[in-house]
Amino acid sequence: MRSWSSLDGKGAPGSHHRPQGWPPVRVRTRRLGSGYVTRMAHDALLLIDLQYDWFSDAELDRCREDLVATCNRLVVAAHRSGVPVLEVRTVHEPDRSTWTLTMLEDDQGVSVRGTPGAERVAGLEPGPATVVEKTRDSVFFGTTLEQDLRAQDVRRVVLCGVSTESCIAASARDAFARDLAVVLVSDATASVSWEEHDHTLAMLHDQHRQEVLTADEVVARWADATQGPGR
Repeated sequence: MRSWSSLDGKGAPGSHHRPQGWPPVRVRTRRLGSGYVTRMAHDALLLIDLQYDWFSDAELDRCREDLVATCNRLVVAAHRSGVPVLEVRTVHEPDRSTWTLTMLEDDQGVSVRGTPGAERVAGLEPGPATVVEKTRDSVFFGTTLEQDLRAQDVRRVVLCGVSTESCIAASARDAFARDLAVVLVSDATASVSWEEHDHTLAMLHDQHRQEVLTADEVVARWADATQGPGR
């Protein structure tokens, strides 16, 4: 039987330590049992598109500092628990060979190699991390990420970064198609619209049973698993 609770565990939506002014997530998450998907030994932390061009929107730029700080806390906890960290960046070529249809229609490249917009945002400290470059929304499209994760016996990916309704959602769906469990970190992901953010998290949870947790909950799990048997 499934047991449902709000993200703050108190029967009502919680704020999840979001920056002031961020509305609460209106999604409910399923508490999983003690199967393999709750073990940290098979996790990987993915930092997605934390680059300047993806924070050009005013709403995203406003929350950037807090978002990066939350991602850094997860990075520290991941390294402490032996969880691999992967920094995924969108990088397009100046010759337009990798540009999307919308970029070609607009005659404007985004996150183009060698430009400031493609650089990692200030303050992000991934530490020892594998860098993965992509050219589309999903972290799996045109990359060797799946093979890299399989080689490390990763069975669940913890997703952070931007934007919730685009690259995070596309990556989460593709992970599901590859039989990888997913954790969506509600306060370490962001969107140009918090209605879109909340809707996307709820949809991914409802359709694919993907967990929605706060950064504090993820850090606590990793700490518990590190101290417990079998880690």
